This record gives sequence, structure tokens and C-alpha cells, in this order.
Amino acid sequence: MWVRARQFSGRVVTVTNDKVFNEAVYNLTHEFPFLWEEIHVPIPYKADHGRAEHILLDAAIEATRDTCDAARPAIRAFNEKYRAVMEQPDPRVYWRLTDNWLELTVRFVVPERGVRDIKDRMSRHIVREFADAGIEIASTTVEVTG
Repeated sequence: MWVRARQFSGRVVTVTNDKVFNEAVYNLTHEFPFLWEEIHVPIPYKADHGRAEHILLDAAIEATRDTCDAARPAIRAFNEKYRAVMEQPDPRVYWRLTDNWLELTVRFVVPERGVRDIKDRMSRHIVREFADAGIEIASTTVEVTG
């Protein structure tokens, strides 16, 4: 607001986001400059679960070692600022039971750029190591041969 002679009066008008934006705007890397990513791999129940988990973990550790080291101080700062308990960036494998297979999910931290290359490198490692270990990737695909 202005008074005569265009001098600022000190009055400030705040326009809330709901008057400007139709939906929430998210900045994924403003407070924490990394992203959490996952790769889901279904394996048959008869497969060597421990070996499969080890392969996923090795792929993630190898591909994200430098990123994990860089993320540790950022996690500490985030936790202190927000009194949060964000977990450490070390890769981790989660299991989920389904009707058809055991779904293994490897969770890992990545920088905001270059995610596709990291996931590609990990996927190639996983496929190669699964083949060497004789572990199949489960699928609902049906092959009909005549």
C-alpha cells in the first residue's frame, strides 16, 4: 500500500499459495539435494533369496558409494533442522510377499541428476549376476510353443 507521494506505508499484503496455485508445488531437492530411488525385482519363491538380496545390495552399494558419502552430512543437517529421523543413505533391500513371487526392492539414494545412468548400471549388474547365480526374474509371461 502506498500513501501520498508514493511513499511506502509499511503495510504488507500476503497472498497465500491457494490463491495462486491450483495444486501443491513440490521442490524435491531444496532441503535435501538427493532423491530416494528403488528398483523392484520379482523372483520365484524357489530361488536363492539370500543370494538375490546380496546381488541387489552389491549393485546399489557399487553404484551409489560416493552419493551415500555426500548425503550423510545433508541428512544430518535435515534431521537437525526439522527434528526428523531420515534414515541413513546406505542401500537396503526390502521383501514383499505376493501371490506369484517374492518381490525384492532395493532402496538407495541418488543425486538429483544422472538417475537413469545409475539405474541402468545397476540393472545390468543385477541381470548379469542373476544369470551367473542361476536366479530367474519372475514373470507372468506365458510362452506357447507348438
